[in-house]
Amino acid sequence: MASSAPAPASTLPCSEAHDAQAQLPHVVIFPFMAKSHTIPLADLAHLLRRRQMATVTFVTTPGNAAFVRAALAGADSVAIVELPFADNLTKPGAPPLPECVESLDLMSSFPAFVESVSLLRPRFEKTLAALRPPASAVVADAFLYWAHEAAGARGVPTLAFFGTSVFAHVTREVLLRDNPASVLTRGTPDAVFTVPEFPDVQLALADLAFPFNDPATTGPTREMDAKIGHAIASSHGLIVNTFDAMEGRYIQHWNRNIGPRAWPVGPLCLARTAEAAWHHGDVAKPAWMRWLDEKAAAGRAVLYVALGTTLAVESAQLREVADGLDRAGLDFIWAVRPVDADLGAGFEERVRGRGEVVRGWVDQRAILAHECVKGFLSHCGWNSVLESISAGVPLAVWPMGAEQPVNAKLVVDELGVGIRVPSKSNAVSGMARSEQIAKVTSELMTGEPGADAASRDGNGYKPAGFCRPKPVPVKNIYAH
Repeated sequence: MASSAPAPASTLPCSEAHDAQAQLPHVVIFPFMAKSHTIPLADLAHLLRRRQMATVTFVTTPGNAAFVRAALAGADSVAIVELPFADNLTKPGAPPLPECVESLDLMSSFPAFVESVSLLRPRFEKTLAALRPPASAVVADAFLYWAHEAAGARGVPTLAFFGTSVFAHVTREVLLRDNPASVLTRGTPDAVFTVPEFPDVQLALADLAFPFNDPATTGPTREMDAKIGHAIASSHGLIVNTFDAMEGRYIQHWNRNIGPRAWPVGPLCLARTAEAAWHHGDVAKPAWMRWLDEKAAAGRAVLYVALGTTLAVESAQLREVADGLDRAGLDFIWAVRPVDADLGAGFEERVRGRGEVVRGWVDQRAILAHECVKGFLSHCGWNSVLESISAGVPLAVWPMGAEQPVNAKLVVDELGVGIRVPSKSNAVSGMARSEQIAKVTSELMTGEPGADAASRDGNGYKPAGFCRPKPVPVKNIYAH
């Protein structure tokens, strides 16, 4: 989500700002170089400034600075510091790497990217030394494990941020301790592992993300995970984008038995109160928002489709999704990535009018908040889960990787606000087929599990047979 025009970057706090806010703590925020990691920490900066809880310096790199400025638009006096990300910031003999995860060609290069950005450490150390007033605390993504070490070496307390649920954090500890994959990989397809601390939580092999789904996995991903775990364990606390009403028992378990203390500060997507510029007529309303307005005026229910920004979906799978949406006969808006994705010959022409394909970055929160959007086909990234629940929109969850299978389990089995697309392990040729997409999306939007809903009256929305989430009341959380 990002669509507002970039705001001018702040400079380091000037003398006037220093005099006015000298008594406030100075918090340095350093997100990992991925949009999905940057967005919640930008929201945190908005919250800290609006409530006058701290002065804030936000650290990024030149290639990510425009996105950061857009995300911080409207935040009062947030200083933005750019750490140069030169081509020589790579390990000897390695090719130059892009500045953000979204630009990686293959996710297999992700551990190398995480390791290479550690070469920013000397520049980060110089930034910390130059800050006036000095930093009171550093909030750094756990992927930036070296930033925690650098701050600690200067005596600056650190708080770890890792953009997932507390349930995922607790599950990771269980996976490390008990290695359930060693049992599940030798069992029957329906074998499950019962979590000792939570007997009602049963994990299937499909619920375990790489590298924990293979008991023999070693190498860069495991090494990276160990560094992330150490950064969290050695910090002064864990900032988590969640809330007690949703994950209370896992927060309590973490704080009593694991640690460091988890601070649930979410849902951070509600921390930003500024409306989009087009609400005030300052800029033209995007074409996709005008399309949604037309659907609302016609009384139509719309499915939102977005499958994440980090993990690329194969072209063949995208065509299966397109065919499934075509079969389902639903009104839908689909934020497609990559922007040049091939969705199949004639697809966009066939669905024109009832389907809006957007090839580019959209304001996801604005879409989910729109009155006509009644369902979300999602990869189950944690930002998307929180934004959908906060807007009161149920999900069809289709985890692709990382901690998304664990998020999906929480959404479907515990919270009861979503249904599943069949896991890849149960799909033909390792893909979800178009018939499955059609069936699940039809069930999500109408309660009808049939694979072809093209003949139904499209303005008769009926929620599926699960609990439709109530929108989280923003006034109760971030009223000041």
